[in-house]
Amino acid sequence: MTAETSQTLDRGLRVLKLLADTDHGLTVTELSNKLGVNRTVVYRLLATLEQHALVRRDVGGRARVGLGVLRLGRQVHPLVREAALPALRSLAEDIGATAHLTLVDGTEALAVAVVEPTWTDYHVAYRTGFRHPLDRGAAGRAILAARAATGSVEDPGYTLTHGELEAGASGAAAPLLGVTGVEGSVGVVMLADSVPERVGPRVVDAAKEVAEALR
Repeated sequence: MTAETSQTLDRGLRVLKLLADTDHGLTVTELSNKLGVNRTVVYRLLATLEQHALVRRDVGGRARVGLGVLRLGRQVHPLVREAALPALRSLAEDIGATAHLTLVDGTEALAVAVVEPTWTDYHVAYRTGFRHPLDRGAAGRAILAARAATGSVEDPGYTLTHGELEAGASGAAAPLLGVTGVEGSVGVVMLADSVPERVGPRVVDAAKEVAEALR
């Protein structure tokens, strides 16, 4: 019974992953071929997932990810934030600048964790929940750089920007690499005309620490 239940759960999770990887949904036949099971099994899996709103079927019968996944996704941010905080605190204190963890949310970059340094006279106010386009600011640009480097042996390293989100502020960020299901970056923002040379490599180290905590 345990083995049968585990196999069913495994297949259900594979269905969700396959649907998450397509913008156009998949038919029962396509899912059957990808999973290597007959159509009856797929129908049962979809019916169960639909009951939990994790899958929906459009008028053409193609299965797509359902809105129930969003409710699960809302619980991810607090878990990710908790795992990232130690590395962010260390980064903020070391650099003397506001450190942040940013994740992709649709077409935007969303700050899900922010830590401000305790010993500086002033620093940039950067709040959890702050959003900006992916192509503006170091955090978003670092994520796009990682996308561009996918499949390449070249490490995207870190990204530096100045004045893109706030006049007089500079930013440095490095992407999270090797974390399944999480696309984001770790960075700092500071009031400066340019980012000191040591900051970029330090941000890369912090991104590696966060990635390791999330694996």
